[in-house]
Amino acid sequence: EHRTWNTEPGHRADNMALKTLVGNKIMNDVIRATVAAHNKTPGRMEWRVLVVDNLSMKMVSACTKMHELSAEGITIVETVTKKREPMPAMEAIYLITPSEDSVRGLMGDFTSQNRTTYKAAHVYFTEACPEERFKEICNSLAAKRIKTLKEINIAFTPYESQIFSLDTPDAFQFYYNPQRASDRSAGMEKLAEQIATLCSCLGEYPSIRYRADFERNVELAQMVQQKLDAYKADEPTMGEGPEKAKTQLIILDRGFDTTSPLLHELTFQAMAFDLLDIQNDVYKYEANEGVMKEVILDENDDLWVELRHEHIAVVSQTVTKKLKKFNAEKRIQSSGDKSSMRDLSKMIKAMPQHQKELAKFSTHFALAEECMKTYQGYIDKLCKVEQDLAMGTDAEGEKIKDHMRNIVPILLDQNVTINDKIRIILLYIQSKNGISEENLTKLIQHAQIPPERTCIIKNMANMGVNVVVDGNRKKVWQMKRKERAGEQTYQMSRWTPLIKDIVEDAIEDKLDSNHFPFLNGQRQGSSTKQAPTSARYGAWHKDKKEQTVAKTLPRIICFVVGGETYSEMRAAYEVTSQNNNWEIIMGGSHVITPEAFLENVKEVGGGGADEE
Repeated sequence: EHRTWNTEPGHRADNMALKTLVGNKIMNDVIRATVAAHNKTPGRMEWRVLVVDNLSMKMVSACTKMHELSAEGITIVETVTKKREPMPAMEAIYLITPSEDSVRGLMGDFTSQNRTTYKAAHVYFTEACPEERFKEICNSLAAKRIKTLKEINIAFTPYESQIFSLDTPDAFQFYYNPQRASDRSAGMEKLAEQIATLCSCLGEYPSIRYRADFERNVELAQMVQQKLDAYKADEPTMGEGPEKAKTQLIILDRGFDTTSPLLHELTFQAMAFDLLDIQNDVYKYEANEGVMKEVILDENDDLWVELRHEHIAVVSQTVTKKLKKFNAEKRIQSSGDKSSMRDLSKMIKAMPQHQKELAKFSTHFALAEECMKTYQGYIDKLCKVEQDLAMGTDAEGEKIKDHMRNIVPILLDQNVTINDKIRIILLYIQSKNGISEENLTKLIQHAQIPPERTCIIKNMANMGVNVVVDGNRKKVWQMKRKERAGEQTYQMSRWTPLIKDIVEDAIEDKLDSNHFPFLNGQRQGSSTKQAPTSARYGAWHKDKKEQTVAKTLPRIICFVVGGETYSEMRAAYEVTSQNNNWEIIMGGSHVITPEAFLENVKEVGGGGADEE
């Protein structure tokens, strides 16, 4: 079974999805490269161990399949920091980050000269190895056993075809927490290195832009530029190509849009991850009486890919429609018209040959049903108020005069969770651009927020939000929002994440250059009109079906320090499908749900608002 990475329906032959790129790189530059250089007899299989650490394990499991690995002679995948069974007759391939722990694990495998864990080591670092650590390895006993030592430069996790994560939730703290000033620049260096490996992997040498309204972003942008220049010096073709000069990397920090991470989203993926307990993309549900099932929600599930950005209102209908179509194609008699979970589990028992497809339907039924249960009678009343606060207008487009009248009933409601009340209070404060100490105290009393959680509200000031103001507010620039009156929306989902406006403006060359300046100006060749490439000449050596892939598109790569939300991920796909000539790649230091965002803000205390 081979992975096919078709993203959205109607999506063009994609520019090599992130996961495919990384998967190919691991398979070719690490596994096959070792096999080609070190197998004694060509064509004869030699078994090896693959040793990973936490970060590279995420890449390997996201982007490769065990059967692909074993076809190349990998017998087992082990973790470098754990105790392992020695296999002294076998060579090991280490795909690890050059971190202290991982390198210590590598050296530990070869501490005794005659009893080594493996016969030899082929070491591939995910990113540039620091000088002093490199020296340590050279001076260790392991040095004799290392046959290969290379850097492959992938220090990020491809989360989806167009989404990446740096797996660094701590970035939120070292960026915003006043008490973390001491290790801030080390943390930022690391982020910059990771972003540079992403650009290198994508073959991009972008013009860098950053949000100027938070002073750390320019520092991070400069760090990224230095690292990119080093990669470009090593690999001069990076970022070359007819359209590539247009590519931009936009560095944002979470303070750029503190509304999106607070809202209850009603599109399938964002809603499910916000409301249900989905850990590491694993969804658990009761498939039939007393039988719990676990499924991974990822791009191997084409139904998930198709549904994840749909509004919850249509998800169940779509699943039902698709199931009917499937039944008709396979000539399956389904009992009655309404397909329910119970019917499905009966069908699965009766027709084991269709088990895989039917199981997918049952997963998404369960998922949609669970989302709807929480929505009806609970989330629905929050959504209206949240949307009004975020937009400043009601569903009819009328300006709202008195938000207080709408929010008090929710704050007084015993059934609303503390976090949901905090989300409403924060949206209210932002709609007012700050409120008085006395009003805040009133809101907190109404909502009965316990003292240990009120800090979440106050700490938002560390991200540049006006929370408590005494008449004189510091000016917060607000981007003029795009008119989207023509786009169909649901009343409960009128808000568009700011990142969508930013990306669209960047594509149209309209993004405000005072607030989102280029670091060293825009790369030249970017505004010049492209000479038409001849289809005959440009692709003459390719066969017909590859012609679509030959076209290299410029990209907008957005990076959010402090975490990216699921609604923002959706925007990456939406903008890509609306623009034939651009591909949007989005990511953050980590992926956040509203709950995770509140936890991050809770920890970010430190001094008061007088720090910055």
